[in-house]
Amino acid sequence: DKRPYRPCVGLMVFNDEGKVFTGKRIDNSNNNAWQLPQGGIDNGETPIEAGFRELEEETSIISVNFIAEYPEWINYDVPLNLANNLWEGKFRGQTQKWLLFHFHGIENEIDIKTKVPEFIEWTWTNPNELINRSIYFKKEVYKKINTIFLPLIENIKDQRLSIT
Repeated sequence: DKRPYRPCVGLMVFNDEGKVFTGKRIDNSNNNAWQLPQGGIDNGETPIEAGFRELEEETSIISVNFIAEYPEWINYDVPLNLANNLWEGKFRGQTQKWLLFHFHGIENEIDIKTKVPEFIEWTWTNPNELINRSIYFKKEVYKKINTIFLPLIENIKDQRLSIT
C-alpha cells in the first residue's frame, strides 16, 4: 500500500493507582476491543496541543498534567478493508506521536457521551492488560509505549505513595 500514514496523537492517561483510561469504540463494540484515546493532528497544531484537544473531545477530561512524549513516531497499518473506508480512503494507517498524561481530577469529570462519541464504555485498566484487550493491529504499538511509559507511571505512583 503506497498511501501515506495519517498524522495522529495517541494518549495514555493514568490515574493515581497507575491504571490507564481505556475505551471500547462505539463503532466496533461487537468484538470487545479496547483502546486508548487517539485522534488526528490539525494543521498548525503541535502534538501536545492536539493531545489536550482530543482528550477533551473524546473523554471530557481536562484535569491532566502532561508527563512525557514517546521519543519517536510510531506507524501502524489498519486492515485493507478499514483503510479503504476510513479517512476517505486516503491513508493506509496512522503515524502517531504518543503522549503520557496524569489524571488528577475526579472521576465524574469523565464523560464519553460527547458531541461525537467515540466510546460506548470506558474503564481504568492495568497497562499490561491493555495489550490483551486491544485489537490485534494496535498490540505492538501498546507494547512499545509501555516500555517507556510504564516506568514513568510506576515512578510517579511510588512518589505519591511515599508522600501519603
